[in-house]
Amino acid sequence: MRVKISILYSWLVKVTTFLLPNIPLFMRFRGFLYSLMMKSCGRNFQITSTAVLNSLSGLEVGNNVYIAHHTVVIGIDIRIGDEVIVGPNCIISSGNHTFLNNSYRYGKSLRRPVKIGAGSWIAGNCSVLGGSILPERSILGAGAVLNKKYEEADGLYGGIPAVFIKKMR
Repeated sequence: MRVKISILYSWLVKVTTFLLPNIPLFMRFRGFLYSLMMKSCGRNFQITSTAVLNSLSGLEVGNNVYIAHHTVVIGIDIRIGDEVIVGPNCIISSGNHTFLNNSYRYGKSLRRPVKIGAGSWIAGNCSVLGGSILPERSILGAGAVLNKKYEEADGLYGGIPAVFIKKMR
């Protein structure tokens, strides 16, 4: 029941703040409103008007997090560390579909946690899937699909599926 209420609340915040300009003051206000239903949220959470957050009750966000335009965050167990930037048009999802009776439509939903390490940057048009870990201070290159757990901090990851490319420091 709490998940359904958080989805309705998320919609209410989106509708009531949609016309506010995307400047830091209003993006922080929008983030504050979302934080009221989140599992936990740090200070200075900024989110644009066109981003979509669903299932707030399972979302944990650190300090100084920014989520850009048209990004969708959907899932029950998602942790975003401090000082993370999520670029435009990204998908962060902790759920996945399974196959049943020759179709993915009616298969049971498979949920796995997602963790985005502190200081990371997810570039535009990326997908982060259930069970993924992006290590601290890492970059997920534009258009990448992260579907694994990585441990190498300060790394550049990219591709479909995302692979470790090089050490950044």
